[in-house]
Amino acid sequence: MKNVAFNYSLIFILCGAFIFPACRQQEQEETLELWYNKPAQIWEEALPIGNGRLGAMVYGIPSEEHIQFNEETLWDCMPRTYYREDANKYLSEIRQLLFDGKQDAAEKLANKVFMGKQAYEEDFPEKKKLWADSLLNLPKVQTAFQATFDDSEWETMLIDYKSVWERKGLPDMNGSVLFRKTIDVPENWKGKKLVINLGKIKDQDFTYFNGQQVGSMDESNTNRTYTIPGNLVKKGKNVIAVLINNYVSTGGFNAVRTGSKKMHLLPKGLKSDSIFIEGDWKYNVIDEDPPFYPQYQADYQPFGDIKIAFDGHDQFTNFRRNLDLQNALANVTYEVEGVTYKREFLASHPDELIAVKLSADQKGKISFKATFETEHPIHSFFKVDDNTIGFSLKVEDGEMKGTALLSISTESGQVTTTDNGITVTNANEATLKLVAATNYKSYQDISADPETRCNDYLASATSKTYETIKEAHLADYKPLFDRFSIEFGGKEKRQQPTDERIFNIKNEADQDLAATYVQYARYLMLSSGRDGTNPPNLQGIWNDKIYPAWGSKYTTNINCEMNFWPVEPLNIAECHNTLFKLIDEVSEQGSKTAKAHYGANGWVHHHNTDQWRGTAPINNSNHGIWVTGGAWLCHHLWEHYLYSQDKEFLKDEAYPQIKGAAQFFVDFLVEDPETGFLISTPSNSPENGGLVAGPTMDHEIIRSLFKIVIESSKILDTDHDFAKLVKDKLDHIAPYQVGQYGQLQEWMEDIDDTTNHHRHVSHLWGVHPGSEFTWDETPELMKAARQSLIYRGDAGTGWSLAWKINFWARFLDGDHANTMIQMLLSSAIDPERESSGGSYPNLFDAHPPFQIDGNFGGAAGIAEMLMQSHQGYIHLLPALPSDWSEGKISGLRARNGFELSFSWKDGQLQTVHVKSAAGKPLRLKYGDKMIEQETQKGEVYEFNEL
Repeated sequence: MKNVAFNYSLIFILCGAFIFPACRQQEQEETLELWYNKPAQIWEEALPIGNGRLGAMVYGIPSEEHIQFNEETLWDCMPRTYYREDANKYLSEIRQLLFDGKQDAAEKLANKVFMGKQAYEEDFPEKKKLWADSLLNLPKVQTAFQATFDDSEWETMLIDYKSVWERKGLPDMNGSVLFRKTIDVPENWKGKKLVINLGKIKDQDFTYFNGQQVGSMDESNTNRTYTIPGNLVKKGKNVIAVLINNYVSTGGFNAVRTGSKKMHLLPKGLKSDSIFIEGDWKYNVIDEDPPFYPQYQADYQPFGDIKIAFDGHDQFTNFRRNLDLQNALANVTYEVEGVTYKREFLASHPDELIAVKLSADQKGKISFKATFETEHPIHSFFKVDDNTIGFSLKVEDGEMKGTALLSISTESGQVTTTDNGITVTNANEATLKLVAATNYKSYQDISADPETRCNDYLASATSKTYETIKEAHLADYKPLFDRFSIEFGGKEKRQQPTDERIFNIKNEADQDLAATYVQYARYLMLSSGRDGTNPPNLQGIWNDKIYPAWGSKYTTNINCEMNFWPVEPLNIAECHNTLFKLIDEVSEQGSKTAKAHYGANGWVHHHNTDQWRGTAPINNSNHGIWVTGGAWLCHHLWEHYLYSQDKEFLKDEAYPQIKGAAQFFVDFLVEDPETGFLISTPSNSPENGGLVAGPTMDHEIIRSLFKIVIESSKILDTDHDFAKLVKDKLDHIAPYQVGQYGQLQEWMEDIDDTTNHHRHVSHLWGVHPGSEFTWDETPELMKAARQSLIYRGDAGTGWSLAWKINFWARFLDGDHANTMIQMLLSSAIDPERESSGGSYPNLFDAHPPFQIDGNFGGAAGIAEMLMQSHQGYIHLLPALPSDWSEGKISGLRARNGFELSFSWKDGQLQTVHVKSAAGKPLRLKYGDKMIEQETQKGEVYEFNEL
């Protein structure tokens, strides 16, 4: 090949097998795990297992093992209508207000007439009155708290209960105290301003210090930190209390917990000498009957807990627990009085259950009692047979219900069963099998029988030993996980516990932890997003809160999509199918929303959905009216085609949805009266700046969607008239603008604030995950986008850090991307660290609280640093940081149907192997070198001496 820019040799493999077989085998024989030398004390230290439908968090406590578990379909609410009929009557008026510069008026009107319908909206006033009336004759709040607090001083604190309840539109009733504590502050603190940090308390109403209010409800669910005026700090005892009302804040029946978060009081500006307020506070409710209250969308619900108590195991040695990523197994080992105990946990996709094996190195040593617990107030426990117990639950007046069964088999020993307990005595070993199910059949049907489902799952597994279940589990999981490997060196750090590595990364680089982070993301996706299940939500499939942050829903203005960034390049594309199912369902509902809210054809989806597939705008018009969620989801259909080159998929599954999304924008785009360009309005730039006309992010997504339609029309030789219409619209969309600070404008107007460090950087969508802006084609816009990112700053929440890794990779700045990786890996519970994002001890991403999107987005960003293929060629090591001087990767997928394995040393590329799965032309770039090579389907090409 005369014109090849660097030397290479070509190897033709008839069987199509990949290269690096010896290396791949060696890599898989090495331990790839998270490991710890102490039990989990908090949920964010527990280890996750899952099979896509069932998820569990394993604590590894020797004296009482705690397994908190979930089932993917247990949500509150029920199938219902979300869109608001005839909302489109107000569309023109809202647009005109925005054109006239009256943003506040537009938002106010939209909040009144344009937002989606809430659950219980129609009959809420009547239900509210009935519920409020039922509380009037209940005992005073002091009675509820007399066992916990001495409330004799409470009445002297002059809290105006009446104003609290009037603000909520309810009768005059006592509130409830979340906690109350007397504090004797040091002498030198008297008269100084103090700061009280209350940790994470959901929806507290008022904070009082010595009888005066110092803080009020903050619906953002972030850390509550309040400044206390110095004149309130007195000698002797100082009283602090948090009042939480009994109605809107908690729904009236849920215990709100702070977990083990430390609350503390300290002088303003100092980080030491804190007075810590220890404890696990609970909100004791007055009324256990759940109220009916409006909510836009549903919350993902925890199912229950298994507690396994072991007498005499509170004193132990040689403790170790680990999560084996290669085999999807959690293990706990420890010694008690010379006996070594082992617990192994797995979540089996083939057998639809969670299995636990308990064993010891001496016979007859397995004795324990296993019980169920659940936070759902409507539940019942029951005995099934001599080896099985169960419980059933209802969520919110019985709309959703579920059943869980726990069966135990032993080798030797005795088994005794009650309604909520199985006691095993002197067994050689024991196997626990957990199954769970709900009445969910589809987003429109909840008529299934969960008990029948559980019986079927358990019957199928009853005759199977743990070893048989494990064998099927490994045969199912390992072929998916073993397709891919990655190494950056520094494996000696694997001798340190994972939580210590996370805590120490602020002081020293740990490139091996970054490689492990990539594999952990693949593990989490395979555990929460298996083909045939629902897609992972904001927390994957792991949630322990009745009222999780943001409902643990699907937020589609970044978070849901970020979950799926790694699935194609990291070789687990089957997991994309879970998202495609969601797209099919939201498009059905989105077509109704498009008509009702915009009078448009096609389908639209806004910034959030849930199990019931709501697509209407929610929460508040200043961020909820954002019209490009569906269009962004469609890009995942297109990306799957680009990686797979599967024309049947494009024709039958992807293009109909892509076309429907484009049809909406053909109708929706409107002429800007000032410029004459087509713009998107009303909408917003998530979640910054309120309701506007013409946000840059919308235009980036719509432009890209229209280009996909045009390209699909060519590939499939179809819909040429529609493609021509789309092309005309595309040519008239408002152009991008570079603003006065050299930044890419976030809006039509040049109003960007360079001091705004908002976690969203929405207007850089065209850099990533889009490809509207590239150094090859649009260098000036890339430069402006880079300037915008600099102004936004490096700090951010977990998923925001992850997105910035991808941005800096596309900007070809590996060292800056690596700085973001170090921030993403840093301990989220380090008290000396100011940034809110990072990683928990179990390597879960911290928004905070836990959100799984940062795990997936961070892994995708690391892959983007090593290889990019969005510009029509494969760019190797485009953003390699100086810390990653050597490494190797195998099974990395690129667009146009290629799979790569390559290595580098001293920062220089070594051997490259490329498998062509589709027979497309290959364009391979490294540095300033480029080759172009025709390929044949199934062949493997080797390139040396680069």
